[in-house]
This record gives sequence, structure tokens and C-alpha cells, in this order.
Amino acid sequence: MDFMKWLNSLDELLYEVMSWLLFFPITLWRAMFRPIDIMTEIDSEAALPEDEQYASVVSPPLFLALALLLSHTVSTALGQTDAIIASHHGLADLVNDNASALVLRVVVFAAFPLFLAARLVRRSKTKLDRGSLRQPFYEQCYPAAVFALGVSVGVSVGLDHHQTASTVGHTLAVLSILNFWFVETRWFAKTLGVSYLRAAGDVFIGLMEGALFLFCVGYLFTR
Repeated sequence: MDFMKWLNSLDELLYEVMSWLLFFPITLWRAMFRPIDIMTEIDSEAALPEDEQYASVVSPPLFLALALLLSHTVSTALGQTDAIIASHHGLADLVNDNASALVLRVVVFAAFPLFLAARLVRRSKTKLDRGSLRQPFYEQCYPAAVFALGVSVGVSVGLDHHQTASTVGHTLAVLSILNFWFVETRWFAKTLGVSYLRAAGDVFIGLMEGALFLFCVGYLFTR
């Protein structure tokens, strides 16, 4: 009986993992070219029963994690070693393989949707708690995944010794940052009903909070 339960669990797990091969590119395409639409759909998804949510897309936190897994795969394919894995100083000893390095990347980049979601909740004059933060955080994960993928791949390609590849990589990283700021500005303006200028300012503060967290974690794990 236990063996049959294990087989059924394996069947469900295999189907779920293989479905990512189809739905991850679909979700990525929509997050890149229709970000506001896919973020808007999160509200309607939340009203559905749990087993019916995200039937046609990858769920937001998982999408962010898979995007970072893809970027980590690219850097590994380019023969690059994670600086934190290579370091043995301080907290870097906690990250000694690709799996733990990937978990750290997910935590670091998840800070951007977290800080932006918290700012959105505060600006909407809603009490900030775990309940009010969850939905905005999920909404932010889609553009944040595109941002994380673009920046990570851009940095990896930018480290190449060939001038053309280096230029392309740095350009991709900069464009990813600007695109993230632009998408979030549109979202803040739409959600809060404020001007684009004010929305851009709010997003800038949220991005700076995320960047500060990134640099602090990077410093602690490489020094």
C-alpha cells in the first residue's frame, strides 16, 4: 500500500516537473511582453480553489525560482564558478555547492518583490501584515523573475573576455533594470491611481531597498 502511494506521488511529481517545460516558456513570454495583464490575473487566481489556481501559468514564486535556476545553468554552462562557492570566508562556508548557491540567489532576488509589495501596501494605506502582503508579493514575482533572469544572464555573459559578448551582456543587464523599473512604474500608477512620476519615485525607493539588501548579503558572503 505504501509502495502504491509512493508510485502515485512520483506520478504527480513527474507530471508537475515535466509540465514546467511547457508552461515556463509560456509564462516567461507573457511576463516579458504582457506583464501588466499577467499581474492583473493574479487577483482573479486568488479567488479560485487552490487546486485550480495557476492552471495556465507557473505559480509566481516557483516562476521566480525557475528563472534563477535557468540563469544559474547559463553561468555554469559558460564555465563560471559562483564567487560565493569559491570563497571560504565568513558566511560563505554555508554555501558550498550549486544547490545552496541557488537557494541564496532566490532569497536575494525575492527581496525585490518583497520590498516593492510592502511599499505598495503601505502606499495604499492598508495595514501591513502577512495577509495583506501575500497577494502583492505574488504579483511582483512575475516582473521580478524577468528582471532577475535578465540581470543574471547579462552579468554572466558580460564577464566573457570577448568584447562583443561583454557589451551584449552589460547591455542586457541595464535594459533588464530599466524594463523592471518601467513595468513597476506602470503597475504602481495603475494600482494606486497616482501619476507616473510619483509611481516612478516609489518604485525607485523599493529598488534601492532591494539593491541594499543584495549588496549587504553579497558583502557578508564574500568577506
